[in-house]
Amino acid sequence: MNRIRKLSHSEISENRLKPDSLDRTERMPLYTMLDNIRSMYNVGSIFRSSDGAFLRKLFITGFTPTPEKDEVRKTALGAIESVPWEYAKDPTFILQQLKKANVSILALEHTSESIPYYKLTPDVFPACIVVGNEITGISDNILEYVDRAIEIPMYGTKQSLNVAVAYGIVLFDLVRLYYDRESTTRL
Repeated sequence: MNRIRKLSHSEISENRLKPDSLDRTERMPLYTMLDNIRSMYNVGSIFRSSDGAFLRKLFITGFTPTPEKDEVRKTALGAIESVPWEYAKDPTFILQQLKKANVSILALEHTSESIPYYKLTPDVFPACIVVGNEITGISDNILEYVDRAIEIPMYGTKQSLNVAVAYGIVLFDLVRLYYDRESTTRL
């Protein structure tokens, strides 16, 4: 009988990037902008997910806590060292630079134009996922720069998921979409 065996930490580590190779490895063509996130634990969790996807860069804006906070560091479990990040109080300049570089700006937000996240197509890359405040969402001034608004359909009584959970779902679906696109173009 074929038994499933849990891998040891060292077996899992064998297939992971090593810290000394981060600068020599091409990152996923994805960026993320955090707009006024309140929870340090959500920020740490977002760093951890961003490391798992090998995100190109994480932009922290507004009053979002930065990695100098112990709670962010603790929850990130070392990901602040492997995910490039930058802080700016005002996100406008960063958004303008991303637009000039032909990066699609994706708002993870309920809007009049939102589409389900799983309807994105490979032409979305490179992209920047913008996630907003746990209560008020993305700031109106950011929406002026958005190319597409995406949402996670909700079927229960709540209108949204925790911001770090929602981000992880969308991030890894974009990773899947990117690698599906890559395998199709290689055929």
